[in-house]
Amino acid sequence: MMVRGVRGATTVEANTSEAIISATEELVSRMIEANHLVPDDVASVMVTVTSDLNADFPARVIRGRAGWELVPVMCALEMPVPGSLPRCIRVLMHVNTVKSQSEIHHVYLRGATVLRPDLVNKI
Repeated sequence: MMVRGVRGATTVEANTSEAIISATEELVSRMIEANHLVPDDVASVMVTVTSDLNADFPARVIRGRAGWELVPVMCALEMPVPGSLPRCIRVLMHVNTVKSQSEIHHVYLRGATVLRPDLVNKI
């Protein structure tokens, strides 16, 4: 078994708690579904947001999922690189799996599809 990274990103229309929670739930659900993840296989989750998103913690969505309460989750600010994608939430799950790198399905939704167009629609 190896530890692999499962990446995902999405954007939100506005800096509101509802928008952040909804977009994070959609992204995390798709990541879990696409990779058939269960909480016991997840070593940790790192979530970053751009500096224009501060209305809520996206990590709260992950911690609130049934069975995910004990998974270590951390939020941080994304580097504020000029010209970077605004209102963006990025997730990196570290998972224990027997899958190869090529079998991992990364999920990019909404405006975040521009970040990795090579990985969009590979599920």
